[in-house]
Formats: sequence, structure tokens, C-alpha cells
Amino acid sequence: MVSTAPQRSPRPSPSPAAARARAPRVVLASLLVAGAALAGGPAAARAESPAPEDGKGSGKKVLTVAVSQSVDSLSPFLAQRLVSTTIHKLAYENLTNYDAKDARPVPGLATAWKASADKLTWTFTIREGTTWSDGKPVTAEDARWTFHTMMTDENAATANGSFTANFAKVAAPDARTLVVTLRKPQANMVALDVPILPKHVWEKVGDFSKYNNDKSFPVVGNGPFVVSEYKVDQYVRLTPNRSFWRGAPKFDELVLRYYKDGDAAVAALRKGEVSFVPNLTPAQAASLGSAENVKVNDAPGRRFYALATNPGARARDGKKFGNGHPALLDPAVRRALFLAVDRRAIVEKVFQGHAAEGEGYIPPRFSTYFWKPEGAQRIGHDPAEAARLLDKAGYRKNAAGKRTGRDGRPLDLRILCHATDPNDKAVGKYLQEWWGELGVGLEVQCLDNVSDPWLKGDYDLAFDGWSVNPDPDFVLSIHTCAALPATPKDTGATDNFICDKRYDGLYARQAVEYDPAKRADLVRDMQSRLYDTGYMNVMAYPNAVEAYRTDQIASVTTMPAAAGNIWGQDGYWSWWSAVPAAGDGAAGAGASASGSRTGVLIGIGAAVGAAVAVGGVLAMRRRAGADERE
Repeated sequence: MVSTAPQRSPRPSPSPAAARARAPRVVLASLLVAGAALAGGPAAARAESPAPEDGKGSGKKVLTVAVSQSVDSLSPFLAQRLVSTTIHKLAYENLTNYDAKDARPVPGLATAWKASADKLTWTFTIREGTTWSDGKPVTAEDARWTFHTMMTDENAATANGSFTANFAKVAAPDARTLVVTLRKPQANMVALDVPILPKHVWEKVGDFSKYNNDKSFPVVGNGPFVVSEYKVDQYVRLTPNRSFWRGAPKFDELVLRYYKDGDAAVAALRKGEVSFVPNLTPAQAASLGSAENVKVNDAPGRRFYALATNPGARARDGKKFGNGHPALLDPAVRRALFLAVDRRAIVEKVFQGHAAEGEGYIPPRFSTYFWKPEGAQRIGHDPAEAARLLDKAGYRKNAAGKRTGRDGRPLDLRILCHATDPNDKAVGKYLQEWWGELGVGLEVQCLDNVSDPWLKGDYDLAFDGWSVNPDPDFVLSIHTCAALPATPKDTGATDNFICDKRYDGLYARQAVEYDPAKRADLVRDMQSRLYDTGYMNVMAYPNAVEAYRTDQIASVTTMPAAAGNIWGQDGYWSWWSAVPAAGDGAAGAGASASGSRTGVLIGIGAAVGAAVAVGGVLAMRRRAGADERE
């Protein structure tokens, strides 16, 4: 939702069961140490954000990453925000992973997999000799229990239920074999973004909707790191899993420290108090360009930044809710607003070149699925045509220059904005200017929590965005009718309440298409249809702009290998591979490299995994702001 990233940065911050990091745009929002004392500046922020006792002076090598999003839940069954799903990628294995070099599916907990001739039965070979962090063996029964629980308990399906909605049966005939039987073919069976959980721990849980996995530490897992400590809106501490089958991480601790203010996080990076900061603004990146012992990474991003309109919030039971402006139900009005948006100006003036101009739904980084409108289909920048369309739609200017409908009501709109995202605020000002020239009023509502009004349908427009996975199924699924909430009181997986039968038909076809070229064509057709519905306008594909201290981190893996990002990867490669710098690089005031209190993680935009949901109820997913969304 997103996220995206996402990923989203996603929107509002609902309760664990209902929340999805929804920040219209994928911005990762926050996690750890509350360094949010904006009024007092960096120093005050640190004072209000007590750092964890992380081994300073003890000889430990600590990697500290500044994050800006709160954890919604440490339960993989509930977590939807990028920061939370990033933690889960570090703490638990999925059946498969993505290769860091080129995002090919590679073994994870499963060492091999094969499908039957009819593609309805998938057999996974589970890795032998691996253990949970408490020493218990990891077996196929853990995977069977995880999937079966999601299939039979709707609360356990809150975050990732879309992946199992098409599962008919799951069996573990022996400790090394997992067999999944499908109702229909499912194209993303080697891209299931589902953390496998230890049955012997989780089967004791009574109510999955209320269990946040945040009371007992260390948390039992089988990934490269173990979640060892957590303080709400302050920090999350992770320690190496010494028995991890790929080998233990090289840092002694990984600390995600929360900063509400991006400038405070950058100041901490300059002082060596954190090792890594993601989601830099152009001004922050420029200021760090000549900083000593700091390296800025500027790579093509995996998310989009968009305007989303409220098409009339509704549930699957047919009931409508929310207070979206009725004028936005008119395609001509939506098109007029988008025609007045200068996407090139946004790239040049807001992102200052650290982005590509928005076109289709999937960023150009994913060349297999990338699509862009051509010719008359494309909505370019044409304010004169925008004015003509509004006149024709019955919204003419009055004597004061304001557009009014036939009922005399002024065309005044609201847009949800993430209070922690400077891009939302900057673009909001441009929209006020551009739409104001058309005679359309715009109130920019910048909130710490955009999720609540978004989920209630109480908005006209919103800044939206998601991080996209190598397999795009999930970000496509959030616009299907099945993703709508069951009733107005429920929370669905929908991004912004879009429901289009033609789009749904294309989605169903791509979900069962195993031929890569044919599936890519269908995905491009879906993007074309989504574009024509006019409910979303992708304005930009922001770069991943991030920085780390070279006196704390000697090397770190980017994804992809060529011009890739560090933060928000599809997997755990960056933090698992990071090598501590030799010498005395400080990661905390007065700390040496060996006693560093911070280190650097980099990205929180956990990838929105491919979702299946062929026919079942789509689970809600993480939404985020600039650094949140998937």
C-alpha cells in the first residue's frame, strides 16, 4: 500500500492488523531510536533519542543505520511497513531469494524446486542441516505450518495472505520435502515473499491478530541476524546468527536507529554517530559530496512516485464510504488535473535530477516489464487543454477566477502529504500553483499518519508510491477488485480503491502465464489499462540516494551489482555482506571502529514481493513514504 514503497512511501499507520505502511510514495518511515527532536536540532534529537547500549568501548563492530519509519509489528503475519519487513528479511529465510547481481531466483531455505507438468504441484527441497537460532532443526514442517496457518487463519494472512490465496493444500511428507498443491497455475511460485517461521515457537500463539512478537528476546529465527532488542521508536538491535548457513555477518551488531528528522540523521552521519543514511534529499546529498570519510551512492530506483485520486472508496460488498470529492469521479476532471502537472519540472526542480520522469507504473529499472504511453495516449503537460476539459466538464471560472460546478460548489481539493517527506511538501506547492492557475483550489494536508484517513477513504488525492519487486505481481494485485476491503469496516490490500473488470481480467491471465515473454506483454497491457483509467499519475522514478561512512564500512553489496542500491534490497545482501573498515572509524561519539556504536545499514524499503491472489482475498501490504514503501 506500499511500501512501498513500499516502497508506498505508504500512507497511514494503522493498527498492526490493519496497518500498512501506506505512504503515497514509498518512503520508509521509521524505526528505531527516536531522534525526532526537530525543534532542538541534531543535538536535542540525540538527547531525546537514547542510543542502545551497543557495545561502545567493548571492541564490538556495530553497524548503525538511520531510519525514519516506525515498526508496525515484529510479527511477519502482521507487518506491512518496509522497515518491519526489512527486519524480517534479516531474521527469517524465505523459500527462495533473489540474486544480488541480477535478481534471478536463487535458493534460500529451499535448495531446489520443480513443478508438475500441469504446474499445479510444486515440490521444494528444504535445505538440510540448518537450525533455528535456538538450536532446533529447521524442517519442511516449519514451512508447511507457516503456509497452512496463513491458509486457515485470516489473521495470519493479514500481511502476506495473497501469496497463499491460491493454495489448495500444503504437505511435508518428510523433513526435507515441501509439496504445495495449487488451485490454478501461479506464475510467482519462486517469488513467494513469505518468511518461514519456527513452528515450535509460533504454534503456541493463541490470537495472531494481537501477537506482535515484541515481548521476548532474542527472537527465534533462521536468517543472517537475530532480533535481540527493540525499543519502540528508538531502535532495533540485531546480532549475527552464528549458525546461518551462508556464514555469519561480519559486524557484531546491526542497529536500526530512528530519526524523525532527516537533517538530524545526516548530522549524525557527519559526526560518525551513524554509519548509513538512506533517502537523502538532493540538498543533503550535495552537502555530503565533499564530506570526509563519506560516500554517496546515487542509483536508479526501484520505486515510483505518483498522484493517486480517490475513485470513490468502496468495499467488496458494494457499500461506499469516505468523503472523496465527487468531481474526481469524472475522468475528464482527472485528466485535466494531470495535464496541468509538469513532470519534467518535478524531476529537475524537486528531485534536482536525481530521478527519471514518470511514465508507466513499473520503473525502467525493470526493463522486462517497463511500459510507457505513446502518441495520443500519453498525458503530457498541456495547461491549455486542461482548462478546455474543465470548461467542457461544467467547471467554469467565476468572477473571482475559481472553478465551480453546476451546483455552484468551488472545485477545492485536498491532498494527503507525508509530514516527514520534503518531496511531498515541495510538489504540493507546485500543484497549488499549477492547479491554482486553472482555478482549482488545493489544500495540502501534511500528516504524521496518512494511513488512517486513507483507509477510511477520507481524501481527494494523495502522494503515492511503491517499491517494485523483480516480480511485479504484488504491486499489480493492489489495484484489483479482490483487493478492496470486504466491508467498509475491514481493511483490504487495495492501494486506492481502484476496481476495473478489464484490468482484473488481465491480472488473472498474467498470474497463470509461465511463458516469460507472454507474461511481460500482459503486464504491459495491465499498465496501459491502469493508465487509461486515469486514477493514478506516475510523476517520477526517484533514484536511491544514500550515503555511508567509509571509515566504518569498507565494502557493501549493491543490488543489482551494476549501479544498484544498498537500502531496500530484495533480500539481506547489503547487511549480511557488509565488511567493517579497519582502523578507528567511529560510529558513536568517542567510539573507535572496533567499539563503534553505529555502523550502517542502508535501506529500508523492503521489496514488495510478488503477490499471487488468484481468486482469494488479497492481503494488505506495506505502504510507505519515500523510504518506506516497498
